[in-house]
Amino acid sequence: MASTTITVTGMTCGHCVSSVKEEIGELPGVTDVRVDLASGRVEIDSAAPLDAE
Repeated sequence: MASTTITVTGMTCGHCVSSVKEEIGELPGVTDVRVDLASGRVEIDSAAPLDAE
């Protein structure tokens, strides 16, 4: 299990949060995505470390 934290700028609403969660959640091996709208912080759990790209 690996955990990655990134910052996404420009999110302004719940729809943005949903879109980010959906797109990241479709990456191979991703098991959970948590998004904090206020800070832009996105925490990603995955089966293996994610490629930075």
